[in-house]
Amino acid sequence: MKNQKPTDFAYHLTNFLSIYLPGQRGFSKHTIESYRDTFIIFLRYCSSKLSINPDKLTLSKITKPLVEGFLNWLCEENGNSVTTRNQRLSAIRSFFKYIQEEAPEQMLKCQQIRSIPIKKHQQKAVNYLAFDGIKSVLSMPDLEKHGGRRDLCMLSLLYDTGARVSELCFIEAGHVRLEAPSTIKLFGKHNKVRFVPLMSKTVELLKAYMAEKDLLGIDKASHPLFWNKRGEKLTPAGVRYVLNKYTDAAKQASPGILPDDISPHSFRHSKAVHLLQSGINLIYIRDILGHADIKTTEIYAKVDPKSKRDALESVYQNPNPDVPNSWHEDKSLMAWLAALKQS
Repeated sequence: MKNQKPTDFAYHLTNFLSIYLPGQRGFSKHTIESYRDTFIIFLRYCSSKLSINPDKLTLSKITKPLVEGFLNWLCEENGNSVTTRNQRLSAIRSFFKYIQEEAPEQMLKCQQIRSIPIKKHQQKAVNYLAFDGIKSVLSMPDLEKHGGRRDLCMLSLLYDTGARVSELCFIEAGHVRLEAPSTIKLFGKHNKVRFVPLMSKTVELLKAYMAEKDLLGIDKASHPLFWNKRGEKLTPAGVRYVLNKYTDAAKQASPGILPDDISPHSFRHSKAVHLLQSGINLIYIRDILGHADIKTTEIYAKVDPKSKRDALESVYQNPNPDVPNSWHEDKSLMAWLAALKQS
């Protein structure tokens, strides 16, 4: 059978995922996988609902009504949340922004698709733990065991830095500065780097843990800070498993002290709320969390009226924007997509 010439859609999608996003935009593997998954689902929609085979899909067939139909299908038939719908739309918008630059003759179509609005939705309340809740969870690991000492260090670091779980998993031994001023280097969204200060108690835990695991030498700088039983870098799923084990134990030991739903992100929320309640300026909290916009950080000002008033006043009383910044700033699916180039 003679090989079929790849469609323009297949050509551009392959370059978008494998060259443009990682090479020119510097997107993280996690973000690229999320974009890739969007197009996996989009192709399945086109195939099952519109009878368009993936290897026959061209840019000319993708219209604004088709994309709007896909987004409606996500929510109405697949039960996806508005947040998920907006994430899928963001990936599609990004792709057609790329197409607009690579194929200017498609500009009108690109602008029409990129004009599809983000759907507004009610923002969920911030799910955070009180100080006593954090203490309860951190008191659960068995420090007589190697695993318990690792888990205490990991969960303490997760809370102290307010890191995203993906950022925690990416930490290498060389990213930790134990000497004063002690900091940790985190790689956030789009590989943006920030340095976050560490509390003295967290530094003590890190020193003991890294000494025990032989991670203090220069030759171990590129070694993962935390790893699983197979010796591989710990995954977000692995962190969630560890956290669930100790939060379940804490709930049994102290009923009612913890919220029902707890995730690694709850620790990030908790750190932000506790900093705010301690009187830390929202701008510094923004820098610690790695938010691009202060408006994202302002969700924590809604936790209680006093925090909201104090935090907003601390930000907007001084109109000077030059506030000092102390912290400066799966292969199978990819193969399936690449197979679109073949008949």
